[in-house]
Amino acid sequence: MPESVPVRCPSCRRERRYTAPAYACACGAAVVPPLDPAAVPTAVTHRVWDEQWVSLRCTACGRAGQWPQPELGCPCGTLVRIPVARDGTGPWDEVVAAARLLHRLGHRDVRRAGRRPPGGVALTATGLLAHVTAGGRPAALRDVEILWLAAMARSARCVHFSGAGYTADARARADGLAVPLFALTATTPPRPLNDAAHAFLGPAADWD
Repeated sequence: MPESVPVRCPSCRRERRYTAPAYACACGAAVVPPLDPAAVPTAVTHRVWDEQWVSLRCTACGRAGQWPQPELGCPCGTLVRIPVARDGTGPWDEVVAAARLLHRLGHRDVRRAGRRPPGGVALTATGLLAHVTAGGRPAALRDVEILWLAAMARSARCVHFSGAGYTADARARADGLAVPLFALTATTPPRPLNDAAHAFLGPAADWD
């Protein structure tokens, strides 16, 4: 589902929920602006061309593009500009790398999930839930268990990505639950770390 956040009009102080629009990338995937719930919305008093667009990168193919800046019309007549988290909740390149692998494996509808896991980013596709642990810390036992439980609730497969590795407890738990674990680096494709990850890749294990 596209991300939804509460937005308070700076003029009348009325609060409404705003759902981020989804735009179609040239690759066919949906590009959804990552909203920043901690930032303060602003009233649009006059139009400036450069402020009407935001730079976003498709999580499926990595293509960068310019998309309309999220805005909401309040019943009081104020046009409210919704802040966008330019880098999401973690290293955006890591999220792109994870999403590109999922896209390559046939999950063409990969998108950011509305509900974020603690300290990371969630990606979802039909029948699949993926978590990317961010913040430069190793993924812990709790990260693996939260992902597995969330996937079970959706009757979906799951996969975990981390740019800082995994604790020993997390790896052991993932092996027990058959959760695929991948390591992310800045220069190479995601690297499978356990048997479940190799099985998840299938024939794609030999990709460059």
